[in-house]
Parts: sequence; C-alpha cells; structure tokens
Amino acid sequence: MAKSIHPQAEIGLVRLKVQNLERSIIFYKEVIGLQLLKQEGNVAELTADGSNALVILEANGDYRISQNRSSGLYHFAILLPDRLSLGLALRNLIKHNIAVGQGDHLVSEALYLNDPDNNGIEIYADRPRDTWQRSANGEYVMTTDPVDIDGLLQISEQAHWQGLPAGTVIGHVHFHVGNLQQAKRFYCDVLGFEVTAHYGSAALFISAGGYHHHIGLNTWAGVGAPPAAIDATGLAYYTVTLPDRQAIAEVEERIRQADLSYERQDDVIALSDPFGIHVRIGLKR
Repeated sequence: MAKSIHPQAEIGLVRLKVQNLERSIIFYKEVIGLQLLKQEGNVAELTADGSNALVILEANGDYRISQNRSSGLYHFAILLPDRLSLGLALRNLIKHNIAVGQGDHLVSEALYLNDPDNNGIEIYADRPRDTWQRSANGEYVMTTDPVDIDGLLQISEQAHWQGLPAGTVIGHVHFHVGNLQQAKRFYCDVLGFEVTAHYGSAALFISAGGYHHHIGLNTWAGVGAPPAAIDATGLAYYTVTLPDRQAIAEVEERIRQADLSYERQDDVIALSDPFGIHVRIGLKR
C-alpha cells in the first residue's frame, strides 16, 4: 500500500458557513470576483470558469460570527494563474476599500482579507516552481516579506478587471489546530501528505506532488484550541481531489488501518480530523 497520497492530489472546493446569503453572494461576486453558478434555498455555488464550483455558501441567520479562537479555518486560498491577475484583484480590493494584509512568501505573493462572516481568504499567485528554493534539510524556504504592491499595480495598469479568470482554483487551505503532532499524524500518516516546511515551532506545511503546500496547520489560536462551534460561521468542509479510484482506495485503506471513523458514498470519503475539521476526498472532475 502506498504511504503517500497520490502526487496529483489537489484541494477542490470549500463549503463555508455564512449568516446572510445575499450579502455573501454580493461580496464574493463584486469583491472577490467569482460568478454565481447556482442558488437553491440557503445554498449558493460560486465559480470562476462558469461550470465548476470553487466555493459553496451555506447560510443560516442563527450562525454566530467566528472569532478564530478555536480549531478550524484560518483561511482558504484562491490561486490565480498569473501575477497580472493578482494585480487586477488587488486593484479591485482597493476599489472596494477592503482592508488587505499581504505577504511575499518567496514561493508566492499573497493578499489576505476576511469575508463579512470573518472567514479568512487568501488570494495569491505562485512564482515559477523552478525558482522555489529548498533549505539544507530539504524543506522549502518560505518567509513573510512585504509584497511589491507598486509592481502589482504597475503590471495591471493597462488591463481590465473582469472578475477572476477561468484558470483560478483553490490552491490550499490553512487551519488552526489544537496540536501539531496530532495534526501531522492525521494529515501525513493517514491521508498521506508530505511535510514541505516548518514555520517556527507552531506551524507546519504539507503537500502532495512537491507543491509548496496544499494544507497549512498552526497552533496560533492556542495549543489545545477546541473545535469550532457547530453554530459558528467558518468551514463546513473542504475537499481533496484525486485522479482515480485506486488513489481513493489507498487513502481509504490507511484510514481503516488507523481505525478512524468515516463514511463512504460512491467515490467520496467523508471524515473529520482530530479537531473537528471536515474533509471529503473524491475524484477530480
């Protein structure tokens, strides 16, 4: 049995819990640049390419706004196909007077913001993979330096914002967890992701296929941070996509050997990590 998840594993869609569906649809369309794909009742699907959902919004007016003092979503990260697209996204955020954080991580350039329900969002573009550097111990060299904001504005000066381009995907997800070692056992030993970098002693980055990271894990909300409340805004679940049924079967076998509870329906495995974060593992569309 393979010990690592298939190298073509990727993060698929994310499903978010929000208070007000119309408010969130407006935000994700006008501020983020996604398109409305489908809306039924209290659920809306959003897309970049017009056919595949990237973000699903699940609304309930009784949800409480998450304060990020528990395990759960730190941010989900929207990966743009190029730096020009990131510059255009930045211009649109400025147009809407959105407070934006930023970080040049050497492997990527990233912008950070929150949606109206305090769900964290990263919008980023990767640098070419052949420029990513590894340290002596084989981990990727990543840091948080200031982004070249002037350069992003300059490169996009003559371009026209038309929303997020069709090549946009969910590049990674990043979670608060209560214990890094427990998280590593679940995500690496069971699911099969591989460690790509440590950030101090309180954050760990893991991936498939040599990507800089598909999942970030940190204890910045506190060691032992409890699971997020069921009635709080945040992440309902995220998905991991795999290229074939054999890759799914290998993950399922590791889950069985770890004696973890899970559900299997057709080609989708659903389970939770030790901190109540829900993941669905299925076939790539």
